[in-house]
Amino acid sequence: METKKSIGFGFRGWLLIIVLFFGFMMFQVFTNYPLNILADFYGGAEKVAMLMTIGTGIGIVLQIVISNFIGKIKSIKKLTAVIGLVAVVAAFGVARIPFVQQTVWSVVYLIENVVVTMYALFFLSIIAGQWFPTRKGTVMGIATIAYPVSNGVIGFFAATVMGPLATGGMPAIWKGFLPFLILTTLGYILFLIFVTDYPEQCGAYRDNNKNITPEVAKQMLEEEIKNKQTTVWTTGHIFKSRDFWFAAASCGLLIMGTVGTMTQSNAIISSFPELNYTIIMLMVAIFGAIGSWLLGVFDTRFGTKKSMIMAMILMILSGVCGALATATGTGALVVIALIFVAMFMGASSNFTVSVAAQYWRREDFSGVFACVNPVSNIFNAVAPTIVAILIASVMGVRAVFIFLLVAGIIGLILMLAFNGAHVKTVDDTYRKAAGKPLDDALVGRK
Repeated sequence: METKKSIGFGFRGWLLIIVLFFGFMMFQVFTNYPLNILADFYGGAEKVAMLMTIGTGIGIVLQIVISNFIGKIKSIKKLTAVIGLVAVVAAFGVARIPFVQQTVWSVVYLIENVVVTMYALFFLSIIAGQWFPTRKGTVMGIATIAYPVSNGVIGFFAATVMGPLATGGMPAIWKGFLPFLILTTLGYILFLIFVTDYPEQCGAYRDNNKNITPEVAKQMLEEEIKNKQTTVWTTGHIFKSRDFWFAAASCGLLIMGTVGTMTQSNAIISSFPELNYTIIMLMVAIFGAIGSWLLGVFDTRFGTKKSMIMAMILMILSGVCGALATATGTGALVVIALIFVAMFMGASSNFTVSVAAQYWRREDFSGVFACVNPVSNIFNAVAPTIVAILIASVMGVRAVFIFLLVAGIIGLILMLAFNGAHVKTVDDTYRKAAGKPLDDALVGRK
């Protein structure tokens, strides 16, 4: 029989990538922009950063609670559809509620931080891992280009919003957000129409691998769903795993580095008067897109561990260049530092999906991811507040880059300590105790 080579991601697969892209854009725009550009209209950076931290924290608690029964949820899509609808409605509220109604806006912004975290970073990412278990690095590498793109156009958003102020008018907040509202709403509609829990449910193929017949694919899907009910990787077992903590903390440090830096990109770039914010952020978008795609391809080809180590090296380099820039007053060096941050920005969000799919079984993926993601989100939640405190300190912007340097070194050590083979050893122990057969499914995971 002729073998059908898997090329691309398939029509439905590409639509899923587009849905992911717009979901990540929703997260970035409606949580980051209010803090980075609009904070003065809503009570100041410290207040908005605290709302973001609290909202993300609530999302983390919800993820940990859900992780206890994630394998028993019959349809992730139905739950995602409800959460996504609330996220879209709250995004409209963030954009539309007048800034004079600070209390109402603050409540809606808090809700948006909770639900968009659950929608984009949790449920959509689970579906992505179920569609592309072995090609998740490349898929997420493309989808997370949304992060550098969103950061890259923030200068245009700021110009649109602040433009009327020059002539004594009111800030055009609704006008600035409107294009993003249209795109994120479109992404949600595409999700409702075209995306299913598993590709087999709509005639597509796992990893777009057409070498498997529909009958075999259906049988494998039924076995996977059945095995999820009796997974040996319970929440308790996951949190006992040393390799889980090495991976989750490393993911968190990468996310903390990018989120913290980008939420204060305006303050960082403004400390070098010769730099143009809009141009620099466009450079961030370009190099961020390249880095996200390259690290995603590297992940698929050489393994998640090696790709994460590469990301840590980029974070270390960004810290070194940024610290030198602030010590010497050299604007070019801070541009290079931000380019390094941009290159691991999108990939930092890839890895929570990749590490769970790469080193654990398919039936265990959703449970492991449901624990990795909230742990890494803890770092995400505190990042804006920590970086705001560092910038307000005596050392100012230099403290941010020293923080990146230290975080990169710690993350590098953790990932060097991570051992995929040890995950298999523990997996064998749990399966043997549960009376399940041992096999080579986890052998040779890069």
